Amino acid sequence: MIRRKPRLHPSRRSFLAGSAVFAMGLTFASRDVFSEEEKALTFYNWDTYIGPDTLSEFKDATGISVKMDLFADNDELFAKLRGGNPGYDVIVPTNDYVERMIAANMLMQLDHDKIPNFANIEKRFQDATFDPGRKYSLPYMWGTIGIGYNKSEVEEAPDSWKWLYDSDTYAGRMSLLGDAQNVIQAALKYLGYSLNTKDPAQIKQAEELIIAQKPRIKVFADDNGQDLLASGEVVLAQEWNGDILQVMAEDDELNYAAPKEGGLLWQDCLAIPVGAPHPENAHKFLNFINEPKVNAEIAKTIQFATPNAAALKLMPDSYTKNPVIFPPEKALDKYEAGLYQGEEVTRLYDEAWTRINAA
Repeated sequence: MIRRKPRLHPSRRSFLAGSAVFAMGLTFASRDVFSEEEKALTFYNWDTYIGPDTLSEFKDATGISVKMDLFADNDELFAKLRGGNPGYDVIVPTNDYVERMIAANMLMQLDHDKIPNFANIEKRFQDATFDPGRKYSLPYMWGTIGIGYNKSEVEEAPDSWKWLYDSDTYAGRMSLLGDAQNVIQAALKYLGYSLNTKDPAQIKQAEELIIAQKPRIKVFADDNGQDLLASGEVVLAQEWNGDILQVMAEDDELNYAAPKEGGLLWQDCLAIPVGAPHPENAHKFLNFINEPKVNAEIAKTIQFATPNAAALKLMPDSYTKNPVIFPPEKALDKYEAGLYQGEEVTRLYDEAWTRINAA
């Protein structure tokens, strides 16, 4: 997903119709480490979620050409691969979907001997509850979901989910994200519950809260809330922190708030799906992404928090000390990593979302 030149505020989650194809490649490890494969790799990624030259530099380093397709959300990624891998070598699932795909035997175990740059990753990210020992995934970027807002249009900084979920103050000028999990989980946090609850009654209560608020919501945005905010169509937008940061760079009136009730602390990961036609090339690509200069350029472009400690040392204070990218530890105390709770809970979310959309 290469950043499109005219767009100054790329979205981590926006979807482009069709697919984008880029010719790029890599040469990292010696030939005796990796067996020969055709010099090709197919990458399934979020839109605008890579550096401007990452893929071309990978080709310059290795000779491997990359075709990149784009997906809109984790549900689409999962559905695309659930019936069998159509030809992808590297994918970018979020943490709970990593866990879900491991349970469904959809991910290959990684050979860490072929990824020496794993050592560059910050120690706290070298293990994960959703993937113990990082057997199946590497951390790519992490961040929060909160509220983007226009400072000149709000009465006060919206430091609570109340403003989106339980208030008519900005009726018709608010947007929520367009997927069940993120919308329902934020409602659960506002209600004082864990976003990883399995309790049907709590999920039902969150559903009812959203349905009651729905007439005041302008749109459930498929990750273009930052564009709606930038254009003035909404004054509050539930969004990924990096997406709001992009539009903040263009307009001093825009800002981002991490709600006091907490929310989702997400982590996007790099993984190799079962059936990948070029697993050796995929390992080379994962290693390349974790080269400090390469990783730093990606983070600089997409403005999300990198877990790569070596890359962080190359970044300016404007990045490393930006509270939108790296919230204070105290602010993160009430944030939770999303976990896969099983197919029964997934069904509860899907059914609740159907009723929300129909309301």
